[in-house]
Amino acid sequence: MVLLLATGACVGAVLDLTWQRVDLERGIIDLRLPDGVTRKGRAVVPMNRMARAALESAYQARLTDHVVEWAGRRVRSIRTGYAAAVARAGLVDVNIHQIRHSVAVRMLAAGQPIEAVAQYLGHRNTAVTFRTYARFLPEHLAGAAEVLNFDRFTEPGRASQTSGKRL
Repeated sequence: MVLLLATGACVGAVLDLTWQRVDLERGIIDLRLPDGVTRKGRAVVPMNRMARAALESAYQARLTDHVVEWAGRRVRSIRTGYAAAVARAGLVDVNIHQIRHSVAVRMLAAGQPIEAVAQYLGHRNTAVTFRTYARFLPEHLAGAAEVLNFDRFTEPGRASQTSGKRL
């Protein structure tokens, strides 16, 4: 869960992650597969404090080459564990892919440029990111909305050039 929240990656990318692609010195997580096969949504992202703490702890206890493991074996699905966590939290209708969307919305709401969010999510085309997430940020249209002030005064105490004219 920590890696999903810290990277915005899809579940498959996190479950495929090996220690060879985690650079604790530089603080980098390479979610791309080394075989060169193109996959959606895989990026190289920096570690935040939360991810670094979880990765350093997991690295000390590792038994396999895969970052996400259980009882000395690679984990191939977190469906059951995720469903149990959602039930314990009392949540309803929360699918695991919503974590990726929450990451994107949180980054945009914090003022991160859409290009940075697109790169973080591994989108090759920022239009995909914009089409999917712009609706969560109507603030970016504030300047356009200001232009549409057709009232009599553009600034307090100062008449607009259109006052007295009909539109």
